[in-house]
Amino acid sequence: MAASPVNQNSIHHFRSNSFPTREHPLISEFNDQLSRLICSEATSSSSTSLSQKLIGLQDLHECVDNLLLLPVAQSLAKEQHEKWFNELLDGSLRLLDVCGIARDALLQTKEGTHELQSTLRRRQGCKIELAREVEKFLASRKVVKKAMQKALKGMQTKLNSKKNEDLAMVSMLKELEAVTLMVFESLLTFIAGPKLQSKSSSWFVVSKLMHPKRIACEGEEKDANEFEKVDAALQSLISHKTSKSDYSMHIQNVQNWMGQLESSIQDVEEVLECLSRHLVKTRVSFLNILNH
Repeated sequence: MAASPVNQNSIHHFRSNSFPTREHPLISEFNDQLSRLICSEATSSSSTSLSQKLIGLQDLHECVDNLLLLPVAQSLAKEQHEKWFNELLDGSLRLLDVCGIARDALLQTKEGTHELQSTLRRRQGCKIELAREVEKFLASRKVVKKAMQKALKGMQTKLNSKKNEDLAMVSMLKELEAVTLMVFESLLTFIAGPKLQSKSSSWFVVSKLMHPKRIACEGEEKDANEFEKVDAALQSLISHKTSKSDYSMHIQNVQNWMGQLESSIQDVEEVLECLSRHLVKTRVSFLNILNH
């Protein structure tokens, strides 16, 4: 998997000393929300945790949308700040691109999940046909994983850590870009799931999910998100010989996990759609400032 595109500590490198002694309430709100969002990165990789991070990011962008309405924001496009402003414009476009890639991947996976669920219901007794459809789904997942890895690699941007003492607003917007990349990294990693596992490790994940009381690995189970569960279960389904009764039980578990995955994708999609609108609004605000 690609290296982290942004270090949490680097976010604070953009902090400027030019904030007024008495901060505007929106600046205080921004700082509080930013701190909470950075702390949330230590939480689990479940869809619920990810949705909470995206909601926090959405709130942060809403705060910045209001900040951009302040008179001080109009100085962003002044000649002495041209370099910084151009970087912010480029950054806003990069965030929209990554958001679009994630939304496309979620949609593709959700459609594939829905189709495979229908196949599982219709063809439980035909192992050959079912295996063919499972391999088709896994091939689609492989394409999605490659796209996520490529996007993660492209996010390895060199954010300028030099303090901008002239304009505090620029420092805040750079912090916003950095933390947005940080959350998007979590999102893309969540969609990609684990790297392709061996048959034995895939089967271990499945065994752990089917018999949680037999395997005392609570920490590991928390690390398995919905994508990982489905990927491992399907891989083992076509890689292991099982009795008819075990096979039927395995099919039922796969159907349950795929239902959970589809529901999780739906939840993340809804939050991501709202966040996407905020990203568009922020870019429009930048363009309006440029044309002011």
